[in-house]
Amino acid sequence: MRDLVYYVAASIDGFIADTHGDVSAFPQDRATLAALFDRYPETCPAHLRDVLGVIGAPRRFDTVLMGYRTYEPALAVGLPGGVYPHLHQVIVTHRDVPASPNLTAISSDLPHRITRLKDQPGRDIWLCGGANLAAQLIDHIDEIQIKVNPVILGAGTPLLPVPGAARDLRLATMEELPGGVALLTYRSGNHREEPARSAQ
Repeated sequence: MRDLVYYVAASIDGFIADTHGDVSAFPQDRATLAALFDRYPETCPAHLRDVLGVIGAPRRFDTVLMGYRTYEPALAVGLPGGVYPHLHQVIVTHRDVPASPNLTAISSDLPHRITRLKDQPGRDIWLCGGANLAAQLIDHIDEIQIKVNPVILGAGTPLLPVPGAARDLRLATMEELPGGVALLTYRSGNHREEPARSAQ
């Protein structure tokens, strides 16, 4: 079965965007981006690959899952096919989305649809946003990878808005990246993991 991985940037105080949904407060250090896109080249938006010199083939993900608000900025910049056309893009929404290769919209029976998606052959599935979608799928998420940025937002969109929910997560790795970013990887308690290690 494929893993569903919530891979997302966050502030030290646990917000993935400010109160207006803006992420520009997160530092965009070129060395940090290079390290992240070397790890997962497929997570670099297609229109930025040449600019940033990202040429690598997918290493972990072949599918990206997102809500409409995460997909919508692609429309604003004239990319109705989404910013990850090199991946199978799955948009969770009740709205109409433009017909485009590698883009699928789903709206009903979400847990069943995600279970079926995970059962299909292929690479892992990247849940890139938003937080409300991640909260709806909390019981289906196998791994949470948080890019903790050296910034405090004070308020905004929480990483996982699930009050009262409890999950058994295990810290798998802690890695220091350029630009003062820490990459924390947590696995679901249903998986056996090696003890957490720190990479310097």
